[in-house]
Amino acid sequence: MKKKLNILIFTLLIFTFSIFIAIGKCHAHLYRLADKSTPTFEEMINDLKKAQIIFIGESHDNPAHHRAQLQIIKALENSGTKVAIGLEMFRSDSQKYLEQWVNGKMSLHQFMNIFNDNWSDFNQYREIFNHSYFKKIPMIGLNLSRSITRQVARNGFKSLSKKQLNELPIVTCNIDPAYEKFIKRALGGHANEDVKFQYFCEAQLLWDNVMAENLIAFLDKNPDYSVVVIAGSGHAWKHGIPARIKDRSEYAFRVILPEVIGRSEKGLVTEADTDYLLLGVDIAPLH
Repeated sequence: MKKKLNILIFTLLIFTFSIFIAIGKCHAHLYRLADKSTPTFEEMINDLKKAQIIFIGESHDNPAHHRAQLQIIKALENSGTKVAIGLEMFRSDSQKYLEQWVNGKMSLHQFMNIFNDNWSDFNQYREIFNHSYFKKIPMIGLNLSRSITRQVARNGFKSLSKKQLNELPIVTCNIDPAYEKFIKRALGGHANEDVKFQYFCEAQLLWDNVMAENLIAFLDKNPDYSVVVIAGSGHAWKHGIPARIKDRSEYAFRVILPEVIGRSEKGLVTEADTDYLLLGVDIAPLH
């Protein structure tokens, strides 16, 4: 009897382990908005190779989104594409540190201090930064000082000093209805306060415009590269940085967003928002 019980327990353990293995092998599947189809991963990569800029949105604290980003970066590399990585989470004034990291001139401890000065939770991005280190993939700091965007969000673009204004693109809150809806949702209870909306809108557009200009500057100097941009979905969707790219250049881009229940799930978004949806990744709020 005891022997039969042990065999039963062993069988159940094997069965449970098999389920976990199967779950571990499951991958997000894709949805293409242009023709409402479900392409293979390889078909998507072949399409991405046609673009100079590939935006991959994320919820910053969602590990599944970062795994998907790294998977796409590796696939593009394996296809022969010369890849660089653009980072929302790094300021452009930290560019020299990114270059030191990629070129092996900075220890992990030193680099983590730099990362923490720019962003938070290095572990979320560790595998991407490690891959860039070992493969010598250029990384581009796209962002500007958070103190500037905070000031604009609180007091408006005109509150900046003359020196700051001379170094930044001029922004006005001239946006399409979809982006206006996104900003009002982000503002929550303050959405109907005209001044708060105006200032927050200016801050968001300043953010997008600066990142767009830094992307274009890199590609103008390095036209043989394609840049994979890692950014929050609120910046990566077509109404964000891509729209600013379109205003300034003819660089082709593609946008990939993770599915977010109630906001960017299949059936709620269109080709005006993104080119591809990643379905089946962990669901998290839109940042």
